[in-house]
Amino acid sequence: MKLDFEYGHGVMGATLPDNTDIFIPGETVPDPPHIPEADIYRATQQSVRNPIGMLPISELAHKGSSVVIVIPDIVKGGCQATSHRKVAIRVILEELYAAGVNKEDILLLFSNGLHPRATAAEMKQILGDELFNEFYYSGQITSHDSEDDEHMVDLGTTSRGDPVLMNKYVFTCDLPILIGHCQGNPYGGYSGGYKHCSTGITHWRSIASHHVPDVMHRKDFTPVSGHSLMRTKFDEIGMYIEEQMGHKFFCCDAVLDTYSRQIEIWSGYAADVQKASWPMANKRTYVPFAKEKYDVMIFGMPQDFHYGNGMGTNPIQMMQALSAQVIRHKRVMKENCVIICSSICNGYFHDERWPYLRELYELFQHDYMNILPDMNRYGEYYATNEEYIRKYRYANAFHPFHGFSMMSCGHIAEMNTSAIYIVGAQEPGIARSMGLKTRATFEEALEDAKKKFVGSDPHILALPRTFKIGAVHLCMADDDLSAI
Repeated sequence: MKLDFEYGHGVMGATLPDNTDIFIPGETVPDPPHIPEADIYRATQQSVRNPIGMLPISELAHKGSSVVIVIPDIVKGGCQATSHRKVAIRVILEELYAAGVNKEDILLLFSNGLHPRATAAEMKQILGDELFNEFYYSGQITSHDSEDDEHMVDLGTTSRGDPVLMNKYVFTCDLPILIGHCQGNPYGGYSGGYKHCSTGITHWRSIASHHVPDVMHRKDFTPVSGHSLMRTKFDEIGMYIEEQMGHKFFCCDAVLDTYSRQIEIWSGYAADVQKASWPMANKRTYVPFAKEKYDVMIFGMPQDFHYGNGMGTNPIQMMQALSAQVIRHKRVMKENCVIICSSICNGYFHDERWPYLRELYELFQHDYMNILPDMNRYGEYYATNEEYIRKYRYANAFHPFHGFSMMSCGHIAEMNTSAIYIVGAQEPGIARSMGLKTRATFEEALEDAKKKFVGSDPHILALPRTFKIGAVHLCMADDDLSAI
């Protein structure tokens, strides 16, 4: 059979055995039905007015209340006219105004965490023209700045000893509102809920308590589940923040489908929202599919996806993307599974977005750096580099510690495969320097894998649209999913 896989800004073709299994999210196994577009506003309004585990906004807010609405950044959630962010913000604003809250007492805050602070163009794309124009020019839209000491607060540590430093706008407001997406994520199961506040509005020292090898290389992290130590830490940090604030977050999360359309919408106390939303999210995300485990997993990598242009060519980001697929699909992979992935791998680092990754890549080639976790001892050195911090704060770059969370993830692919082939690399030495094998075509890579690792008749899984649509976590057809 002939298939096309993502590659650079286009596709690369492959001729694969006819018995190759193909999986495309939302198509091979349909998603649960999404809410019709015409009903989304009403459904969101109904959810917000009937929260679980806490009072509605009409009883939580009043004239003089200060409110911060915390909004996910550009990475997830869709930007269509009926996206959850756009609709939920408008519904919540109407509830706030009806309760007597003054517009000037409302702040819209992008929860970018260590991701780049949103540009004005991204803010407009996420919010739409109307909301952007309504709040931007009065100075009521901003992005979280974890290095702005004046607007951060140190809350000490959780009972486990994890440091918690968070956004002061959120901490001091009367009503903090989290708008989240309950969508499959390789880091701890789902976005939204307490993951939103524990990563989106905190400091690198807080994030370094969970986005590190000691947490990410545990057996409970791969394959992904909602019961990992990482997820436990998200909940602990989020609840600790609520304890220190003296009140709960008001959470409005939507379970999203492959195309970021709302399946369900839940509002209220974050702990209860997680319990309520995860059953449907599990149904959409953990997909029973494979009848036997796979010897080979094949997919392609575009140049521009998820974290931005260059993710599919920057070697550190490439390793994270490869590992994310292992975390998602480990349940259907044999222990000696081989990955074959197309990547243009042309040496484009996008130094403006990741100004420190070229330096980290070079360092990885020296000084006894045998595996990516060996780099972790440099985490604080880079995380406190003043020039890289300035670029995060003022030049829309990733925070330097983010690179270390990417490397912690990036090692997982090596931990769980016998070989990884990159096909079509324009600068193949970059892939080889990360421990990856290189071949010109999918066919050449598959033949080499047959000879060296998987035998003459491997069981192959093809994932032709891995990074272009909302991913799932594949499971065996007879897996017991009740404990996920």
